[in-house]
Amino acid sequence: MKIFVTGATGFIGGAVVRELLTAGHRVVGLARSDAADKTLTRMGVEAHRGELADLDSLAAGARACDGVIHTAFIHDFAQYEANARTDQRALKAMADALEGTNKPLVATSGTAVLAPGRIGTEADSPAPDGLGSIRAASEVVLAAADRGVRVSIVRLPPSVHDRGDHGFVPALIDVARRTGVAAYVGDGDNRWPAVHRLDAARLFRLALEKAPPGARLHGVGEEGVPMRSIAEAIGTGLGIPARSMSADEAAAHFGWMALFVGIDNSTSSAQTRASLGWQPQQIGLLDDMQASGYFS
Repeated sequence: MKIFVTGATGFIGGAVVRELLTAGHRVVGLARSDAADKTLTRMGVEAHRGELADLDSLAAGARACDGVIHTAFIHDFAQYEANARTDQRALKAMADALEGTNKPLVATSGTAVLAPGRIGTEADSPAPDGLGSIRAASEVVLAAADRGVRVSIVRLPPSVHDRGDHGFVPALIDVARRTGVAAYVGDGDNRWPAVHRLDAARLFRLALEKAPPGARLHGVGEEGVPMRSIAEAIGTGLGIPARSMSADEAAAHFGWMALFVGIDNSTSSAQTRASLGWQPQQIGLLDDMQASGYFS
């Protein structure tokens, strides 16, 4: 198939592109700059100029292809609500362009949309007061399944890890390096799910090829890694102590990340594995933090 990929030059999207090409698909990547255009050309990908706010460009890219994988998101937490609205409008434009075609549209959400404190499953709808509730609004695109779009959602965990990661774990490492302390909240038993980006990329391809309309999928390789273990791995990697903090101390120590550091987001991917035959094969988060140069 000829697949339109947004975020094609990004950390996750780039891995998705390579997975698609290896499987024999052709890829058209959204490019918002000359630099992105050149990067896509080097990857063997056709560039389609546009950006997430350019709805006409997104619709044209979707119509010209046999399917869409949407991994792009504007990761500016100072403008998080505005960026989430941009994401919703982008998804609506592409879903509208595919209406009645039964073509696949694979969108991206996060496991943080689920209610905390218990193991979340694919059957769970987003929690209205969940930490990721702003981003969860993008999951309304699943309603396009009733309009002839084979739409599915891949929920990704807080840590999608591999060399080149610039997400939450590197941010935690930066705080620890700056403060001299690798911290966790309370007893640190709260858990983060995690997945290697190559495993996540394979799930996006399988969703494109096989997911039924309206499917919620969990790109989770590890159901829950205790935050204390993550902090201890950071402490070992940097040669600094790991220690507990109260919630109030953590708010000052971590800033905007404090809520994420304290969340208990254990998440199952059992239904995803059973329905698509997806089996994560890469190393886990704690081992990858040592293997992929997180501390160099």
